[in-house]
Amino acid sequence: MANSLSPSGASPGTVVSPPVQIRKMTVKAVKMPCTAPNVYAKVPDGGWGWTVAFAFFFVEALTYGIIKSFGVFFNDLMESFDETNSRISWIISICVFVQTFTAPLSTVLSNRFGHRFVVMAGGVLVSTGMVTASFARSVVDMYVTIGIISGLGYCLSFLPTVTILSQYFDKRRSLVTAVASTGECFAVFSFAPAITALKEQIGWRYSLLSVGVLQLSIVICGSLLRPILIKEQEEVKVQPPEEPTETKYMLENEQTRTSIESIDSGVEITTSPSNVPGKTKAEPKSEEPKEPVQILVENNSTPPEPKTKLLDFSVMRDYSFICYAFFGLFATLGFFAPSLYIIPLSLSLGIGKDHSAYILSAMAIAEVFGRISAGWVLNKKPIRKIYIELICVVLLSVALFAFPFASEFWGLMICSIFFGFMLGTVAGTHIPLLAEDDVVGIARMSSAAGVYVFIQSLAGLAGPPLAGVLVDTTQNYSSAFYSCAAGMVLGAVFLSLVRPCKVGLCHHHQQHQQQQQQQCAEQSPGGVVPDLPDDFIDMDIGKAEHSGKGCDGVA
Repeated sequence: MANSLSPSGASPGTVVSPPVQIRKMTVKAVKMPCTAPNVYAKVPDGGWGWTVAFAFFFVEALTYGIIKSFGVFFNDLMESFDETNSRISWIISICVFVQTFTAPLSTVLSNRFGHRFVVMAGGVLVSTGMVTASFARSVVDMYVTIGIISGLGYCLSFLPTVTILSQYFDKRRSLVTAVASTGECFAVFSFAPAITALKEQIGWRYSLLSVGVLQLSIVICGSLLRPILIKEQEEVKVQPPEEPTETKYMLENEQTRTSIESIDSGVEITTSPSNVPGKTKAEPKSEEPKEPVQILVENNSTPPEPKTKLLDFSVMRDYSFICYAFFGLFATLGFFAPSLYIIPLSLSLGIGKDHSAYILSAMAIAEVFGRISAGWVLNKKPIRKIYIELICVVLLSVALFAFPFASEFWGLMICSIFFGFMLGTVAGTHIPLLAEDDVVGIARMSSAAGVYVFIQSLAGLAGPPLAGVLVDTTQNYSSAFYSCAAGMVLGAVFLSLVRPCKVGLCHHHQQHQQQQQQQCAEQSPGGVVPDLPDDFIDMDIGKAEHSGKGCDGVA
């Protein structure tokens, strides 16, 4: 490969060899291997993304896994603080609400300081809240420590991790995210019996302290989240160096003005000095190629990109996202209540405590297979992922409606397995699905995820209390499942509108562009927009702006 000048010392039009720029970036990466972003020409679908997926697995286990396993402390907290079950349950309700309500804050901080720093800070908050809760003297202290402090930490830890994981993968995004999210399910298997055994040895306070220290591992997971930078390569025409460029193009434009104004499509304008009168003076001494050459250059040769918005609220103007947000709002009503009320329902049917625990364990195992299966199916090409999600939501609604009709152990076991499997297909994919073009796309996923989870917080806070009010009113646990099923059906209705809204919006945008082109054609001489050569437009930009100002302003 021929040697080339560096960008700082090259004359205009000199061919810059891409390997020089690539070597510079490599040197930077060697100097700061832990903090420098991973630079790729396209989404890698692997690479360091596998390490990010590994980190996300443990973040899931140490956030949602602990939240789902917190029920092992319920009886101990009721006895120690002499409180009712409902007041103790508000600890987790406040925690989940704070976690989802502060999602936009997580997005703003991630865009401002980077995903790695935010996740590490979240790990410190989670650990601090849990460790401080082990010294609590009242349930109100638990509301502050676990509900607010740890809840905020959960938000700062989970959302940036799943966002940056989606940026590392494209074709395998659904499968990798689904498999990595099973950390939550495996945590329920391991943490619940381990914490129970630990309580018998050292008591619930030291057990809670140990959990808080273990959650400090989120800081290590956050340190693995190296930022990713996609620098696409584009094809750019580079012209050979010529000295009297201004004189040359003035002569070219003078010669071709009559032909251009008469829309003569046969005029050929070249940038080689051979077409210019007096070319002996204009011709450079060095032997350079006279034909324009095409090379691949990095995007860093272009002007600096505009500053990234901390929180892009433009997604709220996207009808497809609004429908998807309402889907998340109503579907969340069916996410939490079944796991809370399956054991009381089984006990009310005369099933023993041991067998009731088996039902809950079967639900968790089925959820693992549901997450993996959904990721495998959505990874297939070509497939419309939004429709697969809709089918899973409809089947999840059927599972919720089936619970009240079960009257014995095996009936509840079958319903729980079916529900757990379908819950895994939806719970493991509904947030990563924001990165699909049918919703908002990967470019706006960070802001969309923050707004989406924020909207979910309303249902997360109101869902369990609403189900509890229905149970107290009807004295029947089946009513809780009916309310969850009704919310899931409404969610399916809004999910079915996402794709039509996106298609309709794109169709409206295309019609708008056609109207603009038609207006430009009407304003042009003869009703036709002249198809000028690129060289003429680039070099005679002043004249082009004068004649096409009206059309450019419309566009």
